[in-house]
Amino acid sequence: MDENRQAQLKQLPGVDRILEYGAQGGHFAHVPKSVLIPAIRAAIEALRTQIIESEHPPDSSRFSLSALVAEVKTQARQRMTLKLKRIVNATGVVVHTNLGRSLLSSAVMENLASISSHYSNLEFDLEAGRRGSRYSAVEGILCELSGAQAAMVVNNNAAATLLCLDTLATGREVVVSRGELVEIGGAYRIPDVMAKSGAILKEVGTTNRTHPRDYENAIDEHTGLLLKVHTSNYSIVGFTAAVSLPDLVSIGRRHGLPVMEDLGSGTLVDFSKYGLIREPTVQESLAAGVDVVTFSGDKLLGGPQAGIILGSKRHIDRIKANSLTRALRIDKMTLAALEATLHLYRDEPHAIQQIPTLRMLTLPLAVIQGRAAELKTRLDRVSRNRLKVELLDFSSKAGGGSLPVLDLPSRCLGVTVAGTTVNALERWMRDHAPPIIGRIENDRFIMDPRTLQEGELDIIEKAFADMLAADTQGR
Repeated sequence: MDENRQAQLKQLPGVDRILEYGAQGGHFAHVPKSVLIPAIRAAIEALRTQIIESEHPPDSSRFSLSALVAEVKTQARQRMTLKLKRIVNATGVVVHTNLGRSLLSSAVMENLASISSHYSNLEFDLEAGRRGSRYSAVEGILCELSGAQAAMVVNNNAAATLLCLDTLATGREVVVSRGELVEIGGAYRIPDVMAKSGAILKEVGTTNRTHPRDYENAIDEHTGLLLKVHTSNYSIVGFTAAVSLPDLVSIGRRHGLPVMEDLGSGTLVDFSKYGLIREPTVQESLAAGVDVVTFSGDKLLGGPQAGIILGSKRHIDRIKANSLTRALRIDKMTLAALEATLHLYRDEPHAIQQIPTLRMLTLPLAVIQGRAAELKTRLDRVSRNRLKVELLDFSSKAGGGSLPVLDLPSRCLGVTVAGTTVNALERWMRDHAPPIIGRIENDRFIMDPRTLQEGELDIIEKAFADMLAADTQGR
């Protein structure tokens, strides 16, 4: 190490010196000590690393106490900023797993705020004046909407599947089609969940074809359950055959075995009525006679993250009594959001308009085209002859492992900036407050208006205006 670098290292002040200087000027008055000390150490370490590793040592002005205090304040501000942020979703993926999945409606948020900021009858029976069940808040409405005899809710559908298998088939064989042994995000695999539950997997059929006789031949004295899993995040096409749920229920009845269906996303709405592809509904599964059905609350249902379990009272009562239930139960905020979401389903047209997931999925193309045209007009206005904004025909996606083969026609904007790479543009939008998340395609920054919410055109317009202004000042 040369003498200049060694001299610079000796100039680095200690933590106490920066603390003292900052206190004299009142620079750290509102910074908690638990944040301040690590921020000071990080600022010193960053400068030390630059001295040792950088090709060009830092300028001498960086060593002043005022400069170091400014860096400490930046470090502290970053550490005190909430990590979970509101995002502008311009990807066109409606149920975006990485961006929080389904949005809650305004009516749901009002109820959530009221329940979470006050005491509630979470486990108190107001009529009887004694302890009650937390499931009572949603069991009635779930049975009303679905036709189920009984219902309960846990924290997600993976937990629902685990709990049901642990209750109904521990130590016994569960017969399932090989083509339904799904894996979804986060390394969630049906065979692994089955192993954790204590059930024994018994595959039947082939990847693309399974017949009723495959189930019949697999059943013996060790069989505990017949399981059907909806392949929600992929589709097998071509030379295929699958056993329908009614046929599987008939097989189960003949052999005295319960039949369970994991619907994955699950929906209470027949999407084919709105011009989308048909997806099996929860009501249809129960009408077919399935004993237990599980599905998610935060995907196509459009509510909070939850795992909903519906079915016959006999089986649901057993599941409720499982000791795992307490470990997997949902809290008051999830219950409040789920109950308010379910109440919207009593009026389906109202639900389509009020539940953001349903509204975005069924949004008419003409509305999206109007949004795209308006946003293009706004960006052209702030362009300063540096933006190239194109209207492009692309497809949106349902996302979240839902409706995998569905392409939703959309009208998107493709933006390029003269003198700026598309990667730099994408990074600027991601660093904006709030961050704007789009995608890069064909060397353009793509934004899909389908998933934009009220007021977010203003945010995008300002982000581009700020970017162009900052670039002009930098020049």
